[in-house]
Amino acid sequence: MSPNSTSRTEMKRKYAILGMLAGIAGTNAMADTNVQFTGTVDNYVGSMRNSGDKRIAAVNSGGMTTSWFGFKGSEDLGGGLRADFALTSFFQADSGAQGRFSGDTLFSRDANIALNGGFGRVQMGRGLAPSFLPYILSNPFGDSFTFSPLVLQSYVPTGAFGNRVWPSATASDSGWSNEIIYTTPDFAGFKANVHYQFGEVAGDNSKRNVGINALYFHGPITATAFYHDTQVSNPTANNPIVDITGAPAFPSTVNFSSIVRQKAWFLGGAYDFQVVKVFASYQNTKDNSATSKDMNDKTWSLGASVSLGAGSILFDYAQTRRSGSIVGTDLKRDTTSIGYDYNMSKRTDLYAIYMSDKVSTFDRAGSVGLGIRHRF
Repeated sequence: MSPNSTSRTEMKRKYAILGMLAGIAGTNAMADTNVQFTGTVDNYVGSMRNSGDKRIAAVNSGGMTTSWFGFKGSEDLGGGLRADFALTSFFQADSGAQGRFSGDTLFSRDANIALNGGFGRVQMGRGLAPSFLPYILSNPFGDSFTFSPLVLQSYVPTGAFGNRVWPSATASDSGWSNEIIYTTPDFAGFKANVHYQFGEVAGDNSKRNVGINALYFHGPITATAFYHDTQVSNPTANNPIVDITGAPAFPSTVNFSSIVRQKAWFLGGAYDFQVVKVFASYQNTKDNSATSKDMNDKTWSLGASVSLGAGSILFDYAQTRRSGSIVGTDLKRDTTSIGYDYNMSKRTDLYAIYMSDKVSTFDRAGSVGLGIRHRF
């Protein structure tokens, strides 16, 4: 069988699964389980260039939110107990391609089942990393992997995936596979999530990810924090976090692939003054590898959302200072975004954003995007 035939067969198999799930959702009225088909479509047109990258003019997916779709459901088991599930998939709305990038898994956003009751909630499968909710709640651009300075510096490597000019500050992914999450009950606005990802490395149970986050909501106050100790990357299993090889921002002699262990902590939050909502955060990450190389990032951000008409003016600034033996000379990255997000309805919004990005060893670069997002 040819590679193209194999690829077509694999895609047919995946779409057959999605079709089956859609059929389940379509017969929801006849079942006890409440199933929803939901998602977000987000496309923008723009001229994009991060510092150290080449400029590209294009229609791209996921300006404010990574496009996704899928199925979520729950069943009342009685006695205050409920079963939940989620199967959700990222896609690129500009091309129709599956996933966030080539090689991304089908249900890389969610693939989990949970029991929910008075004791809290226990979830198994692929779900959020402990860092995700604190990040998106502590910046005005939310979960934008394109225009949020905090999310961009934390999760997205500059230079795409082949030329790591600026490795992302946060190791692993925004979601963890092979994971158990315990969520506490809500205590007067306070809730915590304990995360454990099995590394599933045969003969070595020490390779795993652990983390915890805390969320507090009370009136105008939002407070968040997380800690993680990670050794396994995602979304695929058995994939160790590795050091960067031969990137221009690093000494040319750096060329190794040892397993990295990262420890990170984060504090962030927001305060809503009604017309103006302010955001702030601080993060410290420390990488260590078997070759005694190290990298330390200190990242802080400050932002605001200002209500104007049917939308909001958004502003955010993030700065990372990077040091360590792998870096040599200390490096700095600063990113600023400003834009306007206009609500056409409860589900649809238009946005226009300008972003400026500078890595200390490269020229400053600017990006501009105009997009539309619809939630269903």
